[in-house]
Amino acid sequence: MPVLARVIVLNVVGPETGTMSMEQVLDMVRSLDGSLVLAPVAGSDAPEIAWGDYFFYYAPDGNVPRNAQPYATIVTKDYPDDARSGLDPAGRWRVNIHVGQSTLRELTGTNQDDVVPRDVAEVDVFLPHPVYGVLGWVAVVNPGARTMPTVLGLLRDAHADEIRRVSRRS
Repeated sequence: MPVLARVIVLNVVGPETGTMSMEQVLDMVRSLDGSLVLAPVAGSDAPEIAWGDYFFYYAPDGNVPRNAQPYATIVTKDYPDDARSGLDPAGRWRVNIHVGQSTLRELTGTNQDDVVPRDVAEVDVFLPHPVYGVLGWVAVVNPGARTMPTVLGLLRDAHADEIRRVSRRS
């Protein structure tokens, strides 16, 4: 059986973020009913680009849902089509959450059609996801004291939304 996951604890310490850890986010999501945190590692069946990242699903049976996207992710590195957040240096990571258009607008002050130049590498700030913002995804690089409580609430809400979507499909 292939290795599917491992746990990495990454503490982020800095004057602009305070001390927050990725593990706080992972622990909270894992505590949600029916939660599945997929954490691909080297040697798994996942594409190499996904190794070290985290994908959050509602999966009460413990299996990754077929034909479903995660409702949130944590990425720990730049992707070929998504490098503007500058995640390659050690200690940088980004949480991405599907929140829908109205919450995206409330958090960032922008609409999906707005073309507003932004520094998407800024830490502890809600920003439209650099690639999927138009689809209602919000992103926070290195969540800290300003954003972590809201990030955790948004993750709970996204999980509850996914439960409702799954229930409607069944």
